[in-house]
Amino acid sequence: MKKSAAVLLGGVLVLSTAACGSGSTTEPGGKVTININGQPPQTQAFDRKVFDEDVAEFEKQNQDIDLVPHEGFMDPKTFSAKLAGGQLEDVFYVYFTDPAALIARKQAADLTDYVKDVPHYGDLKQELKDVFTVDGKVYGLPTANYTMGLLYSRTNFTKAGLNPDQPPKTWDEVRAAAKKLKDAGVTGFAEYSKSNQGGWHFTTWMKSVGGDIARKDGDTYKADFNNDKGKEVLRRLKEMRWDDNSMGEKQLLEIGDVQNMMGAGQLGMYLAAPDNVAAIVNQFKGKYDDYGLAAIPEQKGTLLGGEGYMINPKATPEKIKAGLKWIQWKYLNPDRLEGNLQKYKDRGQPVGLPIPPIADIWTGEPRKQQEDLKAKYATMPVKNFQAYVDGSESTKGSLEPPQAQQVYAILDSVVQAVLTNKDADHAALLKDAETKVNAVLAQVK
Repeated sequence: MKKSAAVLLGGVLVLSTAACGSGSTTEPGGKVTININGQPPQTQAFDRKVFDEDVAEFEKQNQDIDLVPHEGFMDPKTFSAKLAGGQLEDVFYVYFTDPAALIARKQAADLTDYVKDVPHYGDLKQELKDVFTVDGKVYGLPTANYTMGLLYSRTNFTKAGLNPDQPPKTWDEVRAAAKKLKDAGVTGFAEYSKSNQGGWHFTTWMKSVGGDIARKDGDTYKADFNNDKGKEVLRRLKEMRWDDNSMGEKQLLEIGDVQNMMGAGQLGMYLAAPDNVAAIVNQFKGKYDDYGLAAIPEQKGTLLGGEGYMINPKATPEKIKAGLKWIQWKYLNPDRLEGNLQKYKDRGQPVGLPIPPIADIWTGEPRKQQEDLKAKYATMPVKNFQAYVDGSESTKGSLEPPQAQQVYAILDSVVQAVLTNKDADHAALLKDAETKVNAVLAQVK
C-alpha cells in the first residue's frame, strides 16, 4: 500500500526534449550528465527548495557531474514505454513493491560491482537491502522505509486510566485497553475496511501474529491466510467490534476517516505508520504531544514498505558511478544528517518522527548517531515514539503480497463482513477469499 501522508511526492514535469537515459555519457570537458527524478513539485515548496539546494551543492562539490532533475516518480503504467523510448531517467525512484518485477524483466542496472564502493552501504538494514537483491546481485539502494505500528492517543489513554508510557504489546492488551477507552467515552480501536485498505490492514494483522497473505510455492504463489492465523485475526476483530463494542457502530472506514477521528480526540488506537502522526497534525489539527506510537502488537512480524532508487539498465559505467554517488550523498549520508536536521528545525519543519530526514534505515554507529541527533534537534517529544523505534529493531518486516491491490480488494470484503455482520461465517469468508486470491496470484509470472 502506498504511504498515506505527504511523505510521498508526485507530479510530472517535462524539462526538455532531450532523451533521459540514452543520451551521451559525457559533455565537453569530461562532465558526466545524469538525469534524475524525485524532484518534488512546486506545490511542495519546502521539499522542492531543499531538493534544488542539494542539487546545487552536490554539483559544486562534484564538478565533473551535471545533474538534470525531473519531477515525478516511477509510474508502472508508463515505465516500460519510457525505457524502450530512451526517456527513462538514469536514476529513478521506486516503491519497495517495484524492484522484484523490474529485476525479473531486466529493467534495472546490475550494481553488484559498484555498491562495494558506496560509503556506509554495509550499515544499511539487511532486510532493506534484500528488497533490491536477487541471487546475490544488487540492483538498487533503499533510501527510506516504514513499518506498521500502533498509533494511540496519549490524551485518551490518560482519560481512560491507562498509562500512556506503557502502550499495549499484545492483542489481548489492545482489546483490554480498547474496552477502557470505550468506557471513557471514545472509540477504543478503529480499523479500515474499504478502498483496498481493509485488505492492506488485514495483511498487517496477519504478519503481526506470525502469518502471511501469500507464500511461494515453486515458481508460483498461493494464498496463505485460510488457516488458524487468519481465523485468529477475524476472531479478534469480532470480539472488539461485537462482544465489546469498543470499535463503535460506524464502520466501512478508510484512512481519512480514522485520521480525522484521531485528530478530533474521538479515538484511542489504530494501526499506522509514522507518517500518520504528521498527517493528523497537519491535516486534522492534532498536536504532536497528544500522540504515541508503539510497536506492532505481538511483534511476530509487520508490514514493511518504503522507497529507494534504481538505475537505468542502459546506463554506462560512468553514469552508474555518478548516479550512485548522488544517491549516497543525498539520501544515505550520515555526515549530512546534522546539517539537514538543523535546516529543518530552522525553517520550522517538524523533527523527531522516524520519517525523512530521519529515515529508519540504519544499523550500528550511523543508527546511534541518528538517534542522538534526533533527540538533540527534536521539535516534539521523541519519547512518545520510542517504543515504535525500539520495536522496529526486533520485529521482522516483510513486503506486501504480489498483485497487492487486487488481493487487498478481495480481502476488503472479508473485513467488511466481519465488522458489519455479527453472524458472519469466518471460515466461509476465508475459503471464498482464498479461491479468489489464488486466481489473482496465478497471474504472477
